Amino acid sequence: MSVELRTPTLELLPHYVAALRRGWTPDHLLGRAAIDEQMLAIDQDAAGFVARQTNLKPQGDPSTLPDGSKVARIPGRQYWIWDGEFCGRLSIRWQPGTPTLPPHVLGHIGYAVVEWRRGQGVATQAVRQVLPYARAQGLHYVEVTTDPDNLASQKVITANGGRLIESFVRPAAYGSTPALRYRITL
Repeated sequence: MSVELRTPTLELLPHYVAALRRGWTPDHLLGRAAIDEQMLAIDQDAAGFVARQTNLKPQGDPSTLPDGSKVARIPGRQYWIWDGEFCGRLSIRWQPGTPTLPPHVLGHIGYAVVEWRRGQGVATQAVRQVLPYARAQGLHYVEVTTDPDNLASQKVITANGGRLIESFVRPAAYGSTPALRYRITL
């Protein structure tokens, strides 16, 4: 199985929508609210939704955190993970000139694989493929966070060279839940 990262396009959007309709959420912290929010955005302005997936200059409305608070956007882009069909999304975000992220951004890389493709190496390959892009943005490392009980995600991170750097409690905006932070040196 060969996985590739694709830039979101209107041509691929129906595949993304189909995954949302099957109950896949691009944000496990927001869950169903993320599905509803994205479906509404797509229904209102599909072209704008696709354009916002690659937000290299932080434009658009502020980001909404799981608690409903709003924060300023930072540069970032989404990729849709593809292997002949849509199988997930991967995001990368950064601040130009520094590897440091603002407190409301828990990691440089996030990913979500559709349930029917989990456990097949999709996320591992996708993360591996985005690392050169992160390096090209001037980053010397990326941080990735996960839940302490998410062993599958921990395997993805360590398979890509990630080393555990801390256990921490997410900020209140994210529910004050425990998390692990890994660092991948580029």
